[in-house]
Amino acid sequence: MTNDFILNLSGNDVIRISAFGLEHIETSYCLIFVHGFKGFKNWGFIPDIGKYFAEEGYFVLTFNFSHNGVGESLTKFDELDKFANNTFSKELSELNEIIQAYNYGFFGDAYGKGIGLIGHSRGGAISLLTGYINQEIKAISTWASLSNLDRYSDRQKKEWLARGYIEVLNTRTKQRMRLNKTLLEDIEKNKSGSLNIENAVRNLDKPLLIVQGENDLAVPKAEAEKLYTWSNQKFTEYLLVPSTGHTFDMKHPSEGSNQKFDSVLKATSNFFKNYLN
Repeated sequence: MTNDFILNLSGNDVIRISAFGLEHIETSYCLIFVHGFKGFKNWGFIPDIGKYFAEEGYFVLTFNFSHNGVGESLTKFDELDKFANNTFSKELSELNEIIQAYNYGFFGDAYGKGIGLIGHSRGGAISLLTGYINQEIKAISTWASLSNLDRYSDRQKKEWLARGYIEVLNTRTKQRMRLNKTLLEDIEKNKSGSLNIENAVRNLDKPLLIVQGENDLAVPKAEAEKLYTWSNQKFTEYLLVPSTGHTFDMKHPSEGSNQKFDSVLKATSNFFKNYLN
């Protein structure tokens, strides 16, 4: 069973949230899935993740960042103005607001059982940065996570600042989606501080599972290897999934699961059972 919530933020922003396994909220840990760039809570495998871990006995939250570009439709990029104005720091702040809402009973009495994060792609980076500073997070699993948020050349940055924006193509919807210079300014201001993934992972004092597709073209396995090298390997596991890419052969709309994605779910489940229970 799925329950839907809307968390109101300052500035008239909202976070749309789906909760799975609400019957477990008083007795079990909470898992929060953090979507990546051009991701949303109703994309492909994400509802399946909520159902799977609820059946495993967890209380599970999936959500849309307020500026991910997907509004009331829940499936279409119909808020491109917000998408253009999104920043990494905004996403960090919003994930912490969801954690605070959970702890203060927004979804029901949680009794402080603790939280695990699962982050895909850019959501993996946001999960690592949040887990480093937020002590409510007890364990983290990243799937195809970025190792660096400063991914642009000097030439790209110069053109970005001159125009005030850059455009990215959504190959699925064929939309050209703007990113305003506020994102670049956020990177430049905070890349040595709150957005420094290497620092976060080197100083992460909690269990970490790094999952990576061997043939990922969007985020190459070299990035996962960096994360593993930086981590405290006494508390870190690394799973390289053979012959698969960025979404582990899962599609949108969902066409059902497959053996590779099933192995990711199983490994992640075992990880949280070992370290949360």
